[in-house]
Amino acid sequence: MKTPRIYVDTSVIGGCCDLEFQEWSTRLLKDIQSGFFSLYLSVLIDAEILNAPNEVKNYYMFFRECAQKILDLNSEAIELADAYIQHGILTHNFTDDARHIALATITNVDVLVSWNFKHIVHFDKIQKFNAINIELGHKPIQVYSPREVATYGNKNG
Repeated sequence: MKTPRIYVDTSVIGGCCDLEFQEWSTRLLKDIQSGFFSLYLSVLIDAEILNAPNEVKNYYMFFRECAQKILDLNSEAIELADAYIQHGILTHNFTDDARHIALATITNVDVLVSWNFKHIVHFDKIQKFNAINIELGHKPIQVYSPREVATYGNKNG
């Protein structure tokens, strides 16, 4: 069976240091470390982590050590993110969120994982992102929170 490929955004890493999200972000990290998931990160996360508290930066090092691939921001991702913005799914203020979704989409990961319920993990927005993805010839992207993706401590659910 193929190892599921996941892209996590910065909120998942920060979630390791937040009481509300800590259990599930750290559980997901353990799943990644055990090889249950193949992790994809991006240069966007590198940039967003620069101004994060040291505790978040420390967790990021654990994620980075496990990363299968660090994605560069390329013209295809920028164009797809711009399409999300042009269609009013997100505003220019949230360009990086659009770019996370676009990178995950063009890389064909199995799941984008995020705690960002306002701009990313939102039923209405996911439908709109996927409508644009399909219109532009991309596969739909699956989007979930770490709680929905982590293995609950065992591989059988």
